[in-house]
Amino acid sequence: MTETTNIALPAMRVSYEQGSLAESELAATWHEQLQLWLDQAAGAGLPEPNAMVLATTDTHGRPSSRTVLAKGLDARGLVFFTNYTSNKSHDLMATRYASATFPWFAMQRQAHVRGTVEKVGPVETAEYWNSRPRGSQIGAWASPQSRVVAGRSTLDSALHKIERQFADTEQIPVPPHWGGWRIRPEEVEFWQGRRDRMHDRLRFRLGRDDWQIERVAP
Repeated sequence: MTETTNIALPAMRVSYEQGSLAESELAATWHEQLQLWLDQAAGAGLPEPNAMVLATTDTHGRPSSRTVLAKGLDARGLVFFTNYTSNKSHDLMATRYASATFPWFAMQRQAHVRGTVEKVGPVETAEYWNSRPRGSQIGAWASPQSRVVAGRSTLDSALHKIERQFADTEQIPVPPHWGGWRIRPEEVEFWQGRRDRMHDRLRFRLGRDDWQIERVAP
């Protein structure tokens, strides 16, 4: 049996000294800056640099968060795809708000996006769907996401059933219960760790007519 040692959480700390972020270094738009940081995270070899923690709330204000993968980024917003019958989609349909955080720990930085949400159109959804591996497509058809199931065998049986259903189908169609969500940002904050916890926090905030850039105290 392997012995374990309790971690002393209060004593765990690191010094943030890998970089800084000045207003003059920002790209012209929030999405160009986010793309730049995504590219830098990928170039640094970080695993799944497009992974983001998506936070939602239900109609009672109870929060939930989970990690999803960003699959689209442009001036309109940030896109991810999921099951429309999932808990996250129920939250999004009820409140129409979400936030997402990209935690690039190895680079001591993160980006936080908050805004309204909308469903992605069928053409854009189909374009991404057709780029997915066949196994992922079958899984999307088979999984009753967020529902309680009797066991792993239930999922395996559902998967095998869908495999048989589409055995002779070259291009598996998009499930009616599956598609994309777009977060249309109202705020996008870029956080860079600094010494003595005096971190750099620069925020793009959507005003009445245009985006404003603000520095926020750490």
